[in-house]
Amino acid sequence: MSNKRYALDRYVLDTLMRDLVGHDRKASAFLVYLALWAASEDGVPRLSHAQLAERTGLSKRSAQEAVRHLLARNLLQATRPGPTEVTRYEVLSPWKGHLVNRSNEG
Repeated sequence: MSNKRYALDRYVLDTLMRDLVGHDRKASAFLVYLALWAASEDGVPRLSHAQLAERTGLSKRSAQEAVRHLLARNLLQATRPGPTEVTRYEVLSPWKGHLVNRSNEG
């Protein structure tokens, strides 16, 4: 087990969690947001829905729906270079007015 620590913006726990879980009733979207945020530490994450499901403990369908919800809420941006390529995600932090740039945090 890794002893790696993550520094999380207070907004994510104080506001976003309540908004996604309580207001939107999309706890799965919050889990996927956190999983992608953690994966973005080493760059822009490229994860399939199956990999997201594995990381979060959700079903593949729930992970897909969570991604759709995050995209609609402008909390995530997704691009796929080609039809057989794995989706590339950018975790957004609209409350800051920019993308989360993990390499510059700290």
